[in-house]
Amino acid sequence: MNYQVLARKWRPQYFSHVVGQEPIVKSLQNALQHNRLHHAYLFTGTRGVGKTTLARIFAKAINCENLQNADPCGQCRICVAFDEGRFLDLIEVDAASRTKVEDTRDLLDNVQYAPTQGRYKVYLIDEVHMLSGHSFNALLKTLEEPPEHVKFLLATTDPQKIPVTVLSRCLQFNLRSLTPAQILKQFEFILGQEQISFEPLAVKTLARVANGSMRDGLSLLDQAIVFGSGQVTAEDVNAMLGVVAQQPIAELLTALVATDAPRLLDVIGELADFSADFGAVLQQLLVILHRVALHQQVPNSLANDFDKDIVEDLAKRLVSEDVQLFYQIALMGQKDLDCVPDRRMGFEMVMLRMLAFKPVGAGSVASQAGQTSRPYAVPPVQVTQAAIQEPSQVSVTVANNGGFAPSPHTTDNWSAMIDAMQLAGMAKQLASHCVLVHLDDEVCQLQVAPGHIRSARTEKTLQDALQKYRGSPLKLHISLQQTVVETPALQLAKEQQDRQQAAVDAIQSDPTIQALKDHFDARIIPGSIKPV
Repeated sequence: MNYQVLARKWRPQYFSHVVGQEPIVKSLQNALQHNRLHHAYLFTGTRGVGKTTLARIFAKAINCENLQNADPCGQCRICVAFDEGRFLDLIEVDAASRTKVEDTRDLLDNVQYAPTQGRYKVYLIDEVHMLSGHSFNALLKTLEEPPEHVKFLLATTDPQKIPVTVLSRCLQFNLRSLTPAQILKQFEFILGQEQISFEPLAVKTLARVANGSMRDGLSLLDQAIVFGSGQVTAEDVNAMLGVVAQQPIAELLTALVATDAPRLLDVIGELADFSADFGAVLQQLLVILHRVALHQQVPNSLANDFDKDIVEDLAKRLVSEDVQLFYQIALMGQKDLDCVPDRRMGFEMVMLRMLAFKPVGAGSVASQAGQTSRPYAVPPVQVTQAAIQEPSQVSVTVANNGGFAPSPHTTDNWSAMIDAMQLAGMAKQLASHCVLVHLDDEVCQLQVAPGHIRSARTEKTLQDALQKYRGSPLKLHISLQQTVVETPALQLAKEQQDRQQAAVDAIQSDPTIQALKDHFDARIIPGSIKPV
């Protein structure tokens, strides 16, 4: 009945068994091979990444009588005594429980005595940042000039609390957090050795929620084995953790692409049935959107990604502008979850906000047949072909510099064409800040003011929309030049200003408002008037 938990049973005993810390392991092995051992080492990093484990292996290695490729042999009397916990020359101290200066002085009283079993006497101080200021002062002199037979191995999760005078006397190694892929590989190895059946999706979820800590991950794996009566299944893991795998995240984004509000709410309801933490779900959504954005811009950047298949599928479905919009809304939505009466309600509003502000037009994947149009979205302006002047008949005059100068009335036609092409996102922004100079079946000449943001991807989207609108393979040329006439964007801004001014004038001249001002000394709050 003496069961040993996985985190202790599978704790590495050799450098070759350490996962995810290859650079540090290589440095320690090279120091052993070339006999260049420092007198003090400091291992830092978050919890459960192997600080104390590496320190113990190193302490065993520097005393081992028969190193095997800079690894402890595990068979000599030193290694056997070390593994059995009876190696007298390893003094392991938990600084969190011995913080007083008297404890440190008692510890250092025996420093001058030679080791009894091994080559070196090793002081392994865990959570060294918990020592008091006086304890550090007591340790400082010995740490600077220790006897030749003494080595100090310090471990901490918070190196910022260690005095600089102590840090300067140590060789510091910063251990990295483990990636989900590294934790997953170790989980699969351990479950295979333990002969425990498991579902890949369940182990993936455990590796992800371990947050880079192998010890935390193994503790969760132990809990999942007990919860599942000797096996690890996705359903049991989700029920145990109250989280969801990546599949519902993909379904949420798919519903957003299709502008399917009912399906979106159904998926959120399924998450609620799992008693999911919607804050954690929103964080998973941010992680996936980040990976999708990376894959869209640099396809090879996620060659070894943990969820490569899901990311690639979503990258094909989503437009890059939508990804950026969804990411920003989700990022800002995290603040809302702590302010709303119910976190599910807050999460629903974040997702519906994505749906409401999703651009309408060519930038999105077409919704499936039979689905209703997007709720909350303003329908695109319907422009008939008869209302648009034939572009080939647009008047063009020659400028003094030999280029084209657009006539003032071409801007109205260009605005109508932008509406007819149903542009969206950055392509619509670029088109709205351009002036149409010349257009025929072979070329479209536009002017844009210097300094406006442009990209090859945006210009390609605009050119494709023009080709589809004209029905011919025309080429798009955009020249940087201060525009002579107003752009559609400037026209729209002026129209909004006119509407705002008209609303202000209407309020100012309203008899009721005037009566309130005269009798009750009322005043109009600046900025509170908005046009209907």
